[in-house]
Amino acid sequence: MQEKPLVYVLCGPTASGKTALSLALSRRHGAEILCMDSMQVYQRMDIGTAKPTAAERALVPHHLLDLVPPDAEYSVAQWTTEAEQAIRGVLARGKKPLLVGGTGFYLRALRRQLPLGDAAKNPAIRAALEREAAAEGGKEKLHRRLEEVDAVTAARLHVNDTRRVIRALEVYAVTGRPFSAQPDSAAEAPFRFRVAALTMDRGLLYARINARVEQMMAAGLAGEVRGLLDSGVSPEAQSMKGIGYKELIPCVTGGRDPAEAVAEIQQNTRHYAKRQWTWMRREEDVRWVDSLGPDALAQLEAYFFGEDQHDD
Repeated sequence: MQEKPLVYVLCGPTASGKTALSLALSRRHGAEILCMDSMQVYQRMDIGTAKPTAAERALVPHHLLDLVPPDAEYSVAQWTTEAEQAIRGVLARGKKPLLVGGTGFYLRALRRQLPLGDAAKNPAIRAALEREAAAEGGKEKLHRRLEEVDAVTAARLHVNDTRRVIRALEVYAVTGRPFSAQPDSAAEAPFRFRVAALTMDRGLLYARINARVEQMMAAGLAGEVRGLLDSGVSPEAQSMKGIGYKELIPCVTGGRDPAEAVAEIQQNTRHYAKRQWTWMRREEDVRWVDSLGPDALAQLEAYFFGEDQHDD
């Protein structure tokens, strides 16, 4: 039986150095980058998502960016479908597919072909759950309800991951079956995966995150948010719930102090980075690399492409 194609994955928390290392790896080893980021799929959301620049895209082909308008809903199932197509395209061109990003659920869905319950949709139920979540203590209440009906899914979703908690409750309400027990329409994944995750001293990472947020503000993040709202994108759109956007909406619409919003973005991003690390530690077959180490690139090259390659 023919061996499955190999997909390389470089993941890690925001601001951990994925961009520079992925560009170096791609240029030296004939890879193309497939972005594994749940916010970079949105068009016109560039600054707040730390999307690769035009100069970076000119160095190495990038895929899975700007897939949908900012007012569109976008599911994990849609991303896995597009990711598989993009991977096959890279392989057909004789290049190596390198997934780069920090959205762990995207990686897990692609590796394990997760049952996503995508057919079970009911906008009315979802809207009612969203109203509950918006009330005081609503997120905690919904998470406790999910624990009662689907402990497996509740255990892997953070209480603040409101969108996925609501999705799991919606699936249960429509089908009468837990999200975790939805039928798996796919067999095993069509690819093999070699996964490396970046790490560094937590204090250093948090300092980098704080500096990055300041840089985003200097680059015009508030103006980006204003432009999206002025063009008709609803503050309630899925995309506008992203970190860096939701905190600035009151600045644009209601006079909130930008300094207060910046501090909240920094805090929320630090918390998100911590959750990204926690998620990756639960993944299997991951090689951890200190991205600030002098031999970080060499370690990644050896693991991905060197003579120590192993059967996956």
